[in-house]
Amino acid sequence: MVLKAFFPTCCVSVDSGLLVGRWVPEHSSAVVLAVLHFPFIPIQVKQLLAQVRQASQVGVAVLGTWCHCPQEPEESLGRFLEGLGAVFPHEPWLQLCRERGGTFWSCEVTHRQAPAAPSAPGEDQVMLIFYDQRQVLLSQLHPPTVLPDRQAGATPASTGGLAAVFDTVARSEVLFRSDRFDEGPVRLSHWQSEGVEASILAELARRASGPVCLLLASLLSLVSAVSACRVFRLWPLSFLGSKLSTCEQLRHRLEHLTLIFSTRKAENSAQLMRKANTVASVLLDVALGLMLLSWLHGRSRIGHLADALVPVADHVAEELQHLLQWLMGAPAGLKMNRALDQVLGRFFLYHIHLWISYIHLMSPFVEHILWHVGLSACLGLTVALSLLSDIIALLTFHIYCFYVYGARLYCLKIHGLSSLWRLFRGKKWNVLRQRVDSCSYDLDQLFIGTLLFTILLFLLPTTALYYLVFTLLRLLVVAVQGLIHLLVDLINSLPLYSLGLRLCRPYRLAAGVKFCVLQHEAGRPLRLLMQINPLPYSRVMHTYRLPSCGCHPKDSWGALCRKLFFGELIYPWRQRGDKQD
Repeated sequence: MVLKAFFPTCCVSVDSGLLVGRWVPEHSSAVVLAVLHFPFIPIQVKQLLAQVRQASQVGVAVLGTWCHCPQEPEESLGRFLEGLGAVFPHEPWLQLCRERGGTFWSCEVTHRQAPAAPSAPGEDQVMLIFYDQRQVLLSQLHPPTVLPDRQAGATPASTGGLAAVFDTVARSEVLFRSDRFDEGPVRLSHWQSEGVEASILAELARRASGPVCLLLASLLSLVSAVSACRVFRLWPLSFLGSKLSTCEQLRHRLEHLTLIFSTRKAENSAQLMRKANTVASVLLDVALGLMLLSWLHGRSRIGHLADALVPVADHVAEELQHLLQWLMGAPAGLKMNRALDQVLGRFFLYHIHLWISYIHLMSPFVEHILWHVGLSACLGLTVALSLLSDIIALLTFHIYCFYVYGARLYCLKIHGLSSLWRLFRGKKWNVLRQRVDSCSYDLDQLFIGTLLFTILLFLLPTTALYYLVFTLLRLLVVAVQGLIHLLVDLINSLPLYSLGLRLCRPYRLAAGVKFCVLQHEAGRPLRLLMQINPLPYSRVMHTYRLPSCGCHPKDSWGALCRKLFFGELIYPWRQRGDKQD
């Protein structure tokens, strides 16, 4: 049988003593956590181990002896070790020994009780594995990716052993609170033997965070109660709140702040990492927003933007007028239905005239509006970007109206042509059973159907051309808003804290371990060094990505092309699943 002994690298040069750790019988592994030095009182050692077991729920025990540069004769040393084995009975009993200043290591395993299947003495082989105790304590082992040829429930055998090692070191943190400066009767050596890591600033922040979080949590709960008032559920306010990106982003940030200032303690490392990533995301958002705010209010840039906004809107309106005049003529040499072409062109030109009048009516207030929009950047860059998306939607509302008119007219003709085409084939659409059934028509119905089919067919090119032009304009606006929403989602869901850990302390996010051979000679135990493999950046993004507010479209490319071909609205203000009057 091969026995694996995990030994901390911080204890390779300490004085002789007892090996304190945990025995994992399922994997034949011994995890050494600390070295207890001579002299000591056995009853006090047993009381310390009992306290550690009660606090950590880990079966910590004395696993054996550690001898660094033995000076006693072999016989006296053997009798002394045998006596320790009687005081601290453990099965099996390890005896590790290292020559001072040399590379010679010896490891023996003794069994006080006879095994069920007797074997020759010395048959047990020991594999000595060194590990960095601090890195293993602070790291979080992530499960490996399931291979395609492996079932979902199957797990490699080595994974359970590594998980047991990481879990043992993480849960035994109470054992590492004592250092060499303690005046207690028991002296231990571990990774914090030279002094427990602490910070006065961190301790003061921890003490002050309780009352501050309680106060801010109360204020946030008050804001949530006000936002859930029945007044905001009335039709105009509820409609605007569900369609404006700014309201969605404010609700999302309110959830983030509620999570940050919650007084509930994180139950596991995943919740702690999510809260840390949320704090980093909010801080990054606010910092970028303050930078934008300082840039906008410097050198009167808001006044320059206000002076340039109205001419740009006039220029866009003039370009739309030129486009409509081109469509009312012979666009690309196509012969259109002149009557329908003139009606549609004049209808859209009248809308543009109304829009220009509205822009000039609002021009005196543009600078004040932009000034207040700039102040919204103090809430974060995402709020300012969401407000920019809503402003773009309002400034291009006439394009949206043009697209809706053209899409409805085109969709009406497409459905009319498809229905009349079924009439020619003696078919009809059964509304109750949602299928196409056979049907017999008389001569008058066929005559009227033929007449309507001919009219719709010859009017279709003119309608399709207007629909195509305004759909391209609508897609351009949707693409700009989509880029803004992608940037907002990136800031909202970016796991900045996890990426910082992966960059500065890669051992904190462990994907696995690798073993380097230190010594492999006949007659000596195999010595390995366990090193942590950091989690790849792609898996860090996938594992710790924060949930976003869901501004991205849910339709696939195939569904989008189908909607465009049949004239269905893309990203309308009222979705199909919403309740309609």
